[in-house]
Amino acid sequence: MIDSVDQTGAPAAPATSRPTLLDGAAIALLLYATTRVVQLVFITWLAPGGGPSIKDRLLAWDGGWFIRVATEGYPHTYTYDDKGVMVGNGLAFFPLYPGLIHAVHWLGTSYDYSAIGISWAAAGVASVLLYRFGAVLHSPRLGYALVVLFCAQPMSVVLSMAYSEALFSALVLGALYAAYRERFLVAGVLGLAAGLCRPTGLAVGLAVVVAAVVALRAGRGGWRAVTGAVLAVVGVPAYLVWVGLRVGDLRAWFTIQTAGWGTTFDWGSSTWTFLETAFHQGNSWVQMSVAFILVAAVVAVVLAVVRRTWLPLTVYGLLSFASVVGQAGYYHSKPRLLIPVLLTLLPAGYAAARARPVVATLALTGYAAFGLWYGAYMITVWQFTI
Repeated sequence: MIDSVDQTGAPAAPATSRPTLLDGAAIALLLYATTRVVQLVFITWLAPGGGPSIKDRLLAWDGGWFIRVATEGYPHTYTYDDKGVMVGNGLAFFPLYPGLIHAVHWLGTSYDYSAIGISWAAAGVASVLLYRFGAVLHSPRLGYALVVLFCAQPMSVVLSMAYSEALFSALVLGALYAAYRERFLVAGVLGLAAGLCRPTGLAVGLAVVVAAVVALRAGRGGWRAVTGAVLAVVGVPAYLVWVGLRVGDLRAWFTIQTAGWGTTFDWGSSTWTFLETAFHQGNSWVQMSVAFILVAAVVAVVLAVVRRTWLPLTVYGLLSFASVVGQAGYYHSKPRLLIPVLLTLLPAGYAAARARPVVATLALTGYAAFGLWYGAYMITVWQFTI
């Protein structure tokens, strides 16, 4: 599947003319910007009159939590409602994104626009890195196809919102691309940052560890590979321990997640129950659409794994996908959580890269139209959290 790796998963010898990071960046950014503009048009079209502004919709749900952490900091203990029942609080949200919001605000921008601006900038960086990664894995056509698939997938609207998916995706892609090029110190630092951004940053760290092990077994990398691997995996446990010490309970982060959002890892039991219910007695088109998105994602992951995908990317993709389907929680949040998985994009990306240009363009355009409309619908018409 990937022409640039050998049987062990190590990068192949570079070509004489090595591409640079900025090759194709302008087109990748143009594709990204086009998807953002089209989605804003859909949001404007679908938003009911007299309702929240477009900016307020982009700041909804988790955006409010991130901005609250950026403005007020973290609480010191559990939080309870008026009836004494434990509820979620800001400690559930990892610190990098709200920390950046606070830093950008300190430069003179409002918290609201700082949060949105970071997401827009990070998603642009992620698009360039995704193009570059696709180009070295196979071809520039794969890179462009992956950019469209990433920027227009269902719930890609969060790339424009005050959510951490855009920043996390940029860090994931940066870490994986650096590991692919065996720049392990860079990969380690970016993996550390990913671990301070979202809990699935641990999957990124483990992918960097795999890449480092492959390099070390081939006699490459040395101390840089070891150092990068260690750095990449410490972010998530460091934050979880910090929360535990702050609250006085080492399981505090998990307790807060469960109390506030019903998030527990149940090995996919809740997801399976949801799919059974949706396909047997589903009465909502959103419920059915989420079910089909999950099934399509499972198929895509299987196709990516059974073919020759670069091993560290496979490790990251499988672990991050398992975190989506393996945990209980709001079913309508799962398409959003799939955004940074990346592995789900590869089969369609390769198909588009190998198809005739006209066929690929039409297919990607149709996919983008649906995906961008879907995300707009979910923050304008759909009334529940995403």
